[in-house]
Amino acid sequence: MDYLEFKIKCLEEFREILIAELAEIGFDSFLETEEGIDAYAPEADFNRESFEQIIENYRDQAQLTLTEGLMPKVNWNEEWEKNYDPIAVDDLVYVRASFHEPQPGFRYEIVINPKMSFGTGHHATTFQMLRLQGEIDHQGKRVLDVGSGTGILAIMAHLLGANQVEAFDIDDWCVENGNENFDLNGLKTRMGLGTIRQVNPQGPYEIILANINKNVLLDEMKIYADLLAENGYLLLSGFYTEDIDDLVNLAKTLGLELKKSSSKDNWAALILQKD
Repeated sequence: MDYLEFKIKCLEEFREILIAELAEIGFDSFLETEEGIDAYAPEADFNRESFEQIIENYRDQAQLTLTEGLMPKVNWNEEWEKNYDPIAVDDLVYVRASFHEPQPGFRYEIVINPKMSFGTGHHATTFQMLRLQGEIDHQGKRVLDVGSGTGILAIMAHLLGANQVEAFDIDDWCVENGNENFDLNGLKTRMGLGTIRQVNPQGPYEIILANINKNVLLDEMKIYADLLAENGYLLLSGFYTEDIDDLVNLAKTLGLELKKSSSKDNWAALILQKD
């Protein structure tokens, strides 16, 4: 089957919503790039009218541009094997796909077969979240992973000794992929589908993980604060360093104190604690 390939350049905060929109009209594979996303749809089933409407809806606000091409008979497993390299987060964790060999010298190992989901550890936000998780005591804790993607942060929480891990995502493909990755890493929980308001998780949680984007984090921050146990930790990423003040200022009004911030490639991550 031949695939249409669209190389889409857009603002970072619009990647996830574009993936969700395009998945609804028949796109079945996505790759994250430095400038946006590469999106793929079977040529035979392609709905150009719906595609052009989505592009037009986001063109200005997402600063969106695209180029179109044709990719014959894609073998997605082969594509991932060519493009997906293992990563190491210090000596804390080695993240690899199932077709890579294990490596000694790390406290933990995570096996991720990412398919079209985000969250492999390659992006600076995921990398920082994994590193910050390693600084928080997860032993026996109840953990919530918001917008879980591949499930990598939930898996890390499990490896760090969390007693109960809950996770969910708005994309049904992420849920399917996340559950496959949970199985690969011995995590028995199942990922839920929906927004935090739709899933309606029941606190309290000692740790909440949210690697999404600034707008969603600002919108949902009060929900996180309400779900946190006293002295519980909220780990955030998915935003730029220049956005730190906006998030920290809102957090303060909700009784959340900044404990640590980090940055990598102009992407930021925070540890907040509930008073």
